Amino acid sequence: MNNILVVEDDSRVADFLVRGLRAEGYRVELARTGPEGLAMARGAQADALLILDLMLPGLSGLELCQTLRAEGRHIPVLMLSALSNTEDKVNGLRLGADDYLGKPFAFEELLARIEALLRRGREQRPRASTLQVADLVLDLERMHASRAGQTIALTARELAFLELLMSAPGRVYSRERILSNVWGTNEDPLTNVVDVYVRRLRTKIDEGHALALIKTVRGFGYRLDASTDATPMV
Repeated sequence: MNNILVVEDDSRVADFLVRGLRAEGYRVELARTGPEGLAMARGAQADALLILDLMLPGLSGLELCQTLRAEGRHIPVLMLSALSNTEDKVNGLRLGADDYLGKPFAFEELLARIEALLRRGREQRPRASTLQVADLVLDLERMHASRAGQTIALTARELAFLELLMSAPGRVYSRERILSNVWGTNEDPLTNVVDVYVRRLRTKIDEGHALALIKTVRGFGYRLDASTDATPMV
């Protein structure tokens, strides 16, 4: 599960970002001043991403970003600002921001930019050759899945879906995010295609096992993990 660090002093914007990103399955931390944001970023995990407002009390977003880069910290930075002229964008990018989004913005565009930055970071890190959750194993080189040592026959689309879920155990994926990552579209080309594929994966992966790995999070989407919570299955 990726960590999103939000540094934003506007309460309405901050609350909107925190609620929306948590609903998408991200772990979100919030700071409301520049110094608080700097301390939070310095303690960030390797998979974190920083959403940084330009105008902050105590330390501006530009100064915060410049400080992180001077310290050799390579956390991805997405800068937000109501100041969207070219000079502001250029300054932000020159001082180390990875992307710049002007306010107001569409939430879907924010999500797309976050995913692009996280994907870029993953591509720059060595890719694991296998993914494992409990006794479920996915060999990414051979695209071979097994559970408890037994091979699971999956189609190419099912393998792509499973890889997405296993790449971030515990992260909740909305149907829209699944469609975007697995089918390359934001619209369902068929009725409930995501739900159909979830049922297929459950039949092949969970059926016959005491622990169900694929969970439904009502009102949000799906996740895969080895927790034993009584999540409703639909």
